Amino acid sequence: MVHRYLPLAPLLGLGLPVLLVPTAAAQQADATPVIEVTAPRLDRELYATPAAVSVVEREEIQRGQQRVRLDESLVTVPGVYLQNRNNFAQGQRISIRGFGARAPFGVRGITVMVDGIPYTLPDGQAQTDAIDLDSARRIEVIRGPSSVLYGNAAGGVIDVTTADGRGESAGSEVRVEGGSDDYRKLSASNGGENGPWSHHVSFSALNSDGYRDHSEVEKYLLNAKLRRELGNDRAITAIVNLLDNPRSEDPGGLTREQVEEDRDQAGAFTEEYDTGQSVDQQVLGLQYEDLSAGPGELYLKGFYSWRDFEQQLPYPGDSLIGYQRDYFGGSAEYHQDLTVGELPLRYVVGVDAARQEDDRWRRNVEFDGTVTGEVADETQTATALGAFAEGDLDMTDKLTLSLGARFDRVALDIDDDYGTDGDNSGERTFNEWSGSAGLSYRYRPTHQIYLNTGTAYETPTFSEFANPNGGGGFNPDIEPQKAWNRELGLRGNFDSGIDYDVALFSVEVRDELVPYEGESGRTFYENAGDSSRDGLELALGWQFTPNWRIDSALTLARYEFDSFESDDGDHAGNRLPGLPERVWVNQLGWQGLGERFATLETQYIGDMVADNANDVDVDSFWLVNLRAGDGWQLGGDTLLKGYFGVRNLLDEEHFANVRINANNDRYFEPAPGRTFYAGLGVEF
Repeated sequence: MVHRYLPLAPLLGLGLPVLLVPTAAAQQADATPVIEVTAPRLDRELYATPAAVSVVEREEIQRGQQRVRLDESLVTVPGVYLQNRNNFAQGQRISIRGFGARAPFGVRGITVMVDGIPYTLPDGQAQTDAIDLDSARRIEVIRGPSSVLYGNAAGGVIDVTTADGRGESAGSEVRVEGGSDDYRKLSASNGGENGPWSHHVSFSALNSDGYRDHSEVEKYLLNAKLRRELGNDRAITAIVNLLDNPRSEDPGGLTREQVEEDRDQAGAFTEEYDTGQSVDQQVLGLQYEDLSAGPGELYLKGFYSWRDFEQQLPYPGDSLIGYQRDYFGGSAEYHQDLTVGELPLRYVVGVDAARQEDDRWRRNVEFDGTVTGEVADETQTATALGAFAEGDLDMTDKLTLSLGARFDRVALDIDDDYGTDGDNSGERTFNEWSGSAGLSYRYRPTHQIYLNTGTAYETPTFSEFANPNGGGGFNPDIEPQKAWNRELGLRGNFDSGIDYDVALFSVEVRDELVPYEGESGRTFYENAGDSSRDGLELALGWQFTPNWRIDSALTLARYEFDSFESDDGDHAGNRLPGLPERVWVNQLGWQGLGERFATLETQYIGDMVADNANDVDVDSFWLVNLRAGDGWQLGGDTLLKGYFGVRNLLDEEHFANVRINANNDRYFEPAPGRTFYAGLGVEF
């Protein structure tokens, strides 16, 4: 069963941090499923994990969804906020408890893992355009700083696992979809087992004209796994992910006056310069597991990725950029259960290594759109090496102490090959320690209270290190930001069909990195002093009949600068821009006979500000979404499925993205009004 959230009484203006725990649609009151989590790297039952971890299962990801962007799957995870669903050129912006909110494109400050391969680079930036939601069977989210597990840029973790052909992922499926704004998508998959072999292959083709002028997208994606069992307890898995995104147009940001005049227009220079991006990427992975390596378990993983990227930005000057990237690395982990004295201990030790090599260039574009020549050419290299250890010690049969530590060395190097403005080569090296400690008390089999504290660090990415004084090289005035997280949580479920997850968090951040736009329109970064993020999140679910379920997820937080002086004034006490402090998602779900289902969803997104000075307000809004479907057996194992969805059912005017501290007041990217989609799928 998918998580469902139904609006609670409008007077609920307060909330508690919460995580939703998936439950089965036909779950009996006395049958509680055991939920395992692996994103914390030390495999645990959810009710023994001393951290805010959310699990999104296959049915939530896929049933009646377009499977186009991550917000469809993660919208019901408290503490997580996603923007920019409609601009494929800029990519979705994801924040977890405020981490990642500063990103104007891509993902910053959050670790993204897909099938054990880190999609977050050594310099801290991640892309999500190659995540195949058509084959995704599980997403785990760690909400809160996790550098002790993953090193740099782990203010939160999104860990995606795709199908491998075993179990329920066996079989074939073909789906065809269409909808508003000339949305078209074709997807096909096949998986199965044959003796010691198993495989799963998924392909999709996406085309859309987009809601706004100049927002067309064309994208092709293939994800494949091949697994071979090597006798008892050993296996090897090969992974291939191919992305071809020849066109993603960027309609740019608008001023408030432009929005009022025409919401679907493109911004300045976008059509004249044909702004947007093209991407070609290949990812290869190879993984080995031995579940009887001596007294424990051994996991070895390696990967290689190549990415060719080009983007035209919406301003004259040094606005045509591109790079070719080689990214490779691997990890080794050893897990063991043993006894210390008379106390059970489970631990994991491991090493992570990765290297990123970007051959970057930048070209000048004249006011009339003519490309006149190269203005930057440099090779950017980032190397990350980390060693970590984490363990759980059972003090009693109900009380568990968890401790973890990690050391990372991150080296960033720029080799300037553009000699006209002098040699701007340079290097920065960071040696960072991270730690975590947690207590979990499982006072009943399916009820838990926990305490957790941990640290995180985040180096500026290469693009954030850009020098505002012109030329290449590093900006010498910015440093990594550091965070300290404290967390108190409760979660559990009752025989009555009610489940809950509550978390209270407080995060202190030093040297907060914030963006600003220079006079040319290019984005630069500075350290904003200290900030604090405090909040309560709450998720409640109730399976009140075998067919009906209600879920509600509420996040209430305060994100503000404690100290921050810049050229435009003292911003101490101001809100962090680009973040709503109240988000409330609700679902009512109905499961009928066979494949018949319906889901009504409401979203409340609170107001926010768009700039450091808090002079630009963005109003709150409500959204209502609906999706429903049915299925028909055609004979044998062949099943025909039909479904439809309506997004923004009430045609609410709102913004899909808010550009932080934008130059020339171009803060706003309007979202579509009421849109429709429908699809047919055949499973066999």
